[in-house]
Amino acid sequence: MKIGEVAERTALSIRSLRHYDELGLASPSAHSPGGFRLYTDADVERILLIRRMKPLGFSLERIRDFCRALDRRAGDPEGSRAVIAEIGAEATERLERLRTHLGYAEEFVEIVEGLKA
Repeated sequence: MKIGEVAERTALSIRSLRHYDELGLASPSAHSPGGFRLYTDADVERILLIRRMKPLGFSLERIRDFCRALDRRAGDPEGSRAVIAEIGAEATERLERLRTHLGYAEEFVEIVEGLKA
């Protein structure tokens, strides 16, 4: 599929997809004879993985570390497992912080709604 369809399916901008390609985070599997980026379902899954990490505040460098670990699982299972576990632990901590902040935001909205009455 072409980049426009991928952008639509992932709710990311074409600019973001091009940026991820330039950084080597998520490159298309092929290019058409006309030079268009062509993505597979597996490419889209990788992009969605990146999109899922961004709200947790992971830097592009840390996302790259995670993607590299995924790519190296067969050749370096121990090293990959360690990186994946480390980033997984970070993700859990970040998610808990987000939940706390979401609770604060919900409390604030309740206060504002109460002031309207």
